[in-house]
Amino acid sequence: MSTDTDTIGAPPPSSLGPLRVCPDNPRYFADGSGRAVCLTGSHNWSNFKDMEATDPPAPFDYAAYLDFLVACHHNFFRLWAWELTCSAQGADKAVSYRAPFQWPRTGPGTASDGRPRFDLSRLDQSYFDRMGARVLAARARGLYVSVMLFDGYGPQFNRRPGDGFPFEGGNNINGIACGGPESQSLRDPAVTAVQEAYVRKVVDTVNDLDNVLYEVANEAGVYSTEWQYHIITFVKQYEAGRPAQHPVGMTFQYEGGTDQALWDSDADWISPSGSGGFGYPSDPPLADGRKVVINDTDHSFYYTTMQEAGEAGQRAWAWKSFLRGNCTLFMDPYLLPWPGRNDPRDGQVDPQWDMLRRNLGYTLRYARKLDLTKAVPSAEFASTGYSLIEPGRASLTYLPEGGTVTVGLAGGGFDVEWFNPAAGTTHSAPSVVGGAPRELTAPFDGDAVLFLQTRACAP
Repeated sequence: MSTDTDTIGAPPPSSLGPLRVCPDNPRYFADGSGRAVCLTGSHNWSNFKDMEATDPPAPFDYAAYLDFLVACHHNFFRLWAWELTCSAQGADKAVSYRAPFQWPRTGPGTASDGRPRFDLSRLDQSYFDRMGARVLAARARGLYVSVMLFDGYGPQFNRRPGDGFPFEGGNNINGIACGGPESQSLRDPAVTAVQEAYVRKVVDTVNDLDNVLYEVANEAGVYSTEWQYHIITFVKQYEAGRPAQHPVGMTFQYEGGTDQALWDSDADWISPSGSGGFGYPSDPPLADGRKVVINDTDHSFYYTTMQEAGEAGQRAWAWKSFLRGNCTLFMDPYLLPWPGRNDPRDGQVDPQWDMLRRNLGYTLRYARKLDLTKAVPSAEFASTGYSLIEPGRASLTYLPEGGTVTVGLAGGGFDVEWFNPAAGTTHSAPSVVGGAPRELTAPFDGDAVLFLQTRACAP
């Protein structure tokens, strides 16, 4: 038996060229070498803009955050954008302040938050310097980054007097007055022009970095569909004339959105809602390669449901999503206190989420033992219905209830490895001969993962 500190696979190289949808297996991305990549990780609201109850907010310890992600064996996170300079967040509706912003605050005049008004005709270089530096630092740690361009949740649900929303009349010197969701609807050409200038600058800033993806907006509502489609096209057209091209994503539209709007888009990747098995109880459909699916708890598995599901349910969500051919993400509250949701103590994360953090890392480490350019999810290979198969070489199967599973093995000999996702331990077992269905029983109680590989492929 070995523990979760053992090496399972190897960390990805930090620089192999930008991701693209894998031509051989479009369920995943491929890096510049052609190697298919499974993206798995976690993300936090304050990992780009500082966000605190104090004004100005205290700096976020980004280096420590990257250390944390690497320690969890994750390889991906969303770099968050915010539209409001301050808003009431969390269960206790405490006001939090955010900085920096992409437009300089030059005045003349004062915005509703008491600071100088924005000049939307200019861009603040320091904002983009921070963006480039953070993506570059992530690349040095082997981490891919989804650069979030806009936030839709705040303009819908967090507007309040004094929130400093840049497009609100009186908060800028440019005569623009477009409050809330209308700014993400193509209704005002002047607003769209400001947004396009900002997007061009983002692309210019990170285009030469190979660990980049883009996300149009976090949870902009159904009103934003045409605008999001426009931004997807705009990014792709602008990058077509740049040295590199990066995947563009569209995530679930809250509220009023449908997963179909994501499938109908020109996005390369999507994050669906909890419907269709993407939430809990988890039973996602087999990924078919129409889009790369990044199943993100931020949209599919709300924290109260995660708490009700418990550690076993959280493990099941991670493994079932992965073995159905999806990438995965956890909306991790990290060090942000949130009554009823997150209780970090003495600079340490709340351990109630450690099981999910660890198992996301476990799925990634096993993903690296497969050639994902050939891996296909299967509901038929094993009696439990959750398998990822590399035909002729290896397979991963999840047993939600543990016990015995029947697997349909081809001819030849297979080495057997069991993994205990609750304990993080591996257990070797006698090899088996294929050519017919075989029953295999986990050597421990509880849910289990079975890894099989042909003996010729064994290390």
